[in-house]
Amino acid sequence: MATLGVVPALSRFSRPGPYALAAVLSLSTLVAGCGASSDGAPAVTAATSTEVTVPVSAVSTKVLDPGAEPRSVVRLAPEAGVQQSVVLTTRSEVFQRVGDEPEQDFSTPELTLPLSATVERAISDEDPSTLVDITIGSATSPDPTLASALGDAEGSGAGLTIGPNGAISALRLAPASAATNIARSALEQAFYQAVYRIVSFPGEAIGVGAVWEIQQQVMSAGITLDQVGTATLVDREDDRITVDVKVEQRPRESTWILPNGQGRLDIEQYTMAGEGTMRIDPALPLPVDGTLTVRGNQTYVEPDGAARLSQSQVDRVGWGTPEQ
Repeated sequence: MATLGVVPALSRFSRPGPYALAAVLSLSTLVAGCGASSDGAPAVTAATSTEVTVPVSAVSTKVLDPGAEPRSVVRLAPEAGVQQSVVLTTRSEVFQRVGDEPEQDFSTPELTLPLSATVERAISDEDPSTLVDITIGSATSPDPTLASALGDAEGSGAGLTIGPNGAISALRLAPASAATNIARSALEQAFYQAVYRIVSFPGEAIGVGAVWEIQQQVMSAGITLDQVGTATLVDREDDRITVDVKVEQRPRESTWILPNGQGRLDIEQYTMAGEGTMRIDPALPLPVDGTLTVRGNQTYVEPDGAARLSQSQVDRVGWGTPEQ
């Protein structure tokens, strides 16, 4: 499912979402604040002057079909010291229209992040989670402005706390000291998208053909969303697990309370759904490869009907193994 340390106010895990109202509620641009806590305010704990830790909302699973025999519990438990190199790619396309005004493009450029991950702590009877440290390599983007800013961000760090079911419970971010705000914001958004698009497994034994539901709460600009994923285990070969995933997000309320006391909007329409495939090795901390694309349309209206904001959005997350 945005957002590194430490820019002013942490940039509050910004990501493309509904963009904001100006002081006169003219439906202009908002930096949509996103977080992981259930009350809409991302609880951030500063570990040092350059590192922050952000909780990720809890995940629950429910088996709908256990699949074929043989069945077993999928447990992600990489050993301490295990290293993995992956490439994370993200992209958000956001197009917005206020009333009859021309459509505006608030998209964020594609970002490609080479990641080097090391398991610093393995799961044990004393420690129920895996701790993973990540170093960001030479990031790239086709956008010239972002590309020029990424050079100083090389060597930035991140970290994940991962349960045996694959669910991420905390995200740590430590940008390089020379990284500009543009680069920091881009890295933050990429990791936010990634952690809320991870496949979690049930605690019950499953086999090929198994279907289970994954539920998680996501905050987007003060809107509480219930994210429901339906996962299907399509293949299990040489300990590599291939899972097809369908995702849908639904707002819990019919009203969007705008940040900073700017008022509220009625949610007239909200659709956000997508699908993809992920390939996972339980002996490694991150997905081996896969893609997930989520798209939808939203419409927000002022209570008196004076203004209407329409938005279309497409989020893409991809994982890959770098060529040797």
